[in-house]
Amino acid sequence: MSQSERQASARPQENRVQELRASAHLMTLETGIFCLVNGSGKGADGQITGVRVSATDPADSNVAIATFRPDGWLTGAGDSALIRVLQGPTQILITIYQPTGSQEGPPKLRVLRLSEAGPAEAGAASPAAAATRPPVMILNEKHDVIAHIQSTGDVGRHFGEWVGEPGNQRAIEGFSLATPEGLTAADLTYQAVLGRGWLSPWVEAGQFCGSRGMALPILGFKLKLSEAAARRFDLQIAASFVDGTRLEGLGTEDSCEAPSLAPLEALQITLTAKGGAKQKPAAAKPAAAKPETPKATAKPAAKIAPKAAARPKPKTR
Repeated sequence: MSQSERQASARPQENRVQELRASAHLMTLETGIFCLVNGSGKGADGQITGVRVSATDPADSNVAIATFRPDGWLTGAGDSALIRVLQGPTQILITIYQPTGSQEGPPKLRVLRLSEAGPAEAGAASPAAAATRPPVMILNEKHDVIAHIQSTGDVGRHFGEWVGEPGNQRAIEGFSLATPEGLTAADLTYQAVLGRGWLSPWVEAGQFCGSRGMALPILGFKLKLSEAAARRFDLQIAASFVDGTRLEGLGTEDSCEAPSLAPLEALQITLTAKGGAKQKPAAAKPAAAKPETPKATAKPAAKIAPKAAARPKPKTR
């Protein structure tokens, strides 16, 4: 092999590793619940800046962090992280990764304070009491809808059933949906309402949307069926909110939220296969035809009986 050929074969291996530029920042937060939003998208050069949020001490139970993306990254387009500080002030580590040579500036990060409630206001007497919240329940059977409910934990139900109890004033913090039979995860997507005009990123079926144990209720949600799924299924949504608002008859891409933006306390998601009602009568017709078969065999039996009674007459002569 010539030197030029060896150099050409080595180039793909050299390109497998790309150098990144990383910068770390400490952000001080007081007691409360916050949302860190990455407002940056793809830059002019098509490259994406990645952001990671973490506690300065991984073993610190005073800080809880939840991201809406399952991989934990904030790469722009509204990606968010929820941060709960039980007892502040404390520091949060934000690490930014950018490709070397990128001409883009630092990402546009916004910090929104969602709640000023301390542990006592969130339903716990102290940070220690907040740490003893009911654990996530282990659900032994398959469920279509799983919701994490404050002071309860994970609750699972099937499509068409209520998840949460209307009127119980226990808010839902997050939920996940299973993939309906015959559909892919991308055919059913959903997002949570976090504020007026503020929605979490879309996630696919099978992924959790919201938070667990952060005392941060969602204010509603939106579901979306793909075009292929909408041709096969009808979607009906009903919901109940802590202020007494009840919504019914909502469908794909309808925003399920109360006018007051009260927390969501119960939801009902019904997926019905189109044409299913027509198939049931068709299956019932053979069942109705089965009783006619014995009736048809009974008539010849009645004709044979007189003939058998007529044969003994010649023997009596």
